[in-house]
Amino acid sequence: MASQERVIVLGGDGFCGWPTSLRLSHEGCDVTIVDNLSRRKIDVELGCQSLTPIQPIERRLQSWQQLTGRKIDYRNLNIAEDYQELAQLIQEVRPKAIVHFAEQRAAPYSMKSPRHKRYTVDNNTNGTHNVLCAIVESGLDIHLVHLGTMGVYGYGTAGLSIPEGYLTVKVDVNGAEHEIEIPYPPHPGSIYHMTKTLDALLFYYYNKNDDVRVTDLHQGVVWGTNTEETLLHPDLINRFDWEGDYGTVLNRFLVQAAVGHPLTVHGSGGQTRAFIHIRDTVRCISLAIQHPPAHKERVKIFNQATETHRVRNLADLVSRLTGAEVRYYVNPRNEAWENELVIHNEQFLELGLQPITLSDGLLQEVIEVAARYRDRVDVTKIIADSRWRADIPLDREGKAAQGEPVIA
Repeated sequence: MASQERVIVLGGDGFCGWPTSLRLSHEGCDVTIVDNLSRRKIDVELGCQSLTPIQPIERRLQSWQQLTGRKIDYRNLNIAEDYQELAQLIQEVRPKAIVHFAEQRAAPYSMKSPRHKRYTVDNNTNGTHNVLCAIVESGLDIHLVHLGTMGVYGYGTAGLSIPEGYLTVKVDVNGAEHEIEIPYPPHPGSIYHMTKTLDALLFYYYNKNDDVRVTDLHQGVVWGTNTEETLLHPDLINRFDWEGDYGTVLNRFLVQAAVGHPLTVHGSGGQTRAFIHIRDTVRCISLAIQHPPAHKERVKIFNQATETHRVRNLADLVSRLTGAEVRYYVNPRNEAWENELVIHNEQFLELGLQPITLSDGLLQEVIEVAARYRDRVDVTKIIADSRWRADIPLDREGKAAQGEPVIA
């Protein structure tokens, strides 16, 4: 990447945003982080904390500068509300690219209550629209790179191999058959996933109407903790979410094993999900910035995932490595008992990505992190207690029914 290219990273203090900001800075970019620290405030709301101890952002940035000589600027803005400040910042920085991580990113959190549903829609949809509107108002040629989710496709794919964003279909026009490409039909499984489908419509419009260059990265479930940059100093360590709202399934299993809690498999465990290691996430962001869409090109969509696994198979793998018990719980989500998931990810491979895939060695790295910080885990927060519908049964503690296995 060319030295001194200016990049704004929205949500740059977060789980994916922080290591991405460091990677781009390491590659020579002049990085400005925009973050209102809402994820840290949600920790206070939920009464828990990252497994890894996270320093204040000012200390993080100071340590990075001392270690590397590279300065990262920071602005505390709420992009869903502070439109004028955002627009002024874009005019001031004049970035080549804006990387957009600044959305409430957890499906369970988005389903906790009407308040959480409304917050997720207000924050995510308004924030994305404000960014697009500010780019157009600036008159600058800015490439927007957005972190989306594989969840926009849904998981009931009827055996189809999911293409990267666009689906070729045949239509009948006055008796003649024609092939056309359409956006892959969305099938969101939560309010969070729904906001990502709304993002896609906003991207489609601003790309068509105003020629905004957009890359939408449909990311799989992220696992792992650190990147090469976050390992440079304890002050730079990345977030590690483990509780029932923000913890992703594989990281959750590894923390549960570390504290002696049964691995929490929901339903039959037959859910198949797409996965990507955190190090590949930051590599993909860098590659996307280096390869923007051409002018007048439609929204570029990548499937940012490297492999797929069934949840119960992951639980069995973690159990084999750690000796943890596997226990099956009533599923608080409204989803299929089992699903297949086959995805295309050729575009990143063609750009040179060499994927990190699941291995005992990398799992051991995360197991060691979980063991080192297990005293920071509050076991009462491990169970996922957000329900997708009111008729999903509750136990006496008001959490999704649990205890007896739901399958033999």
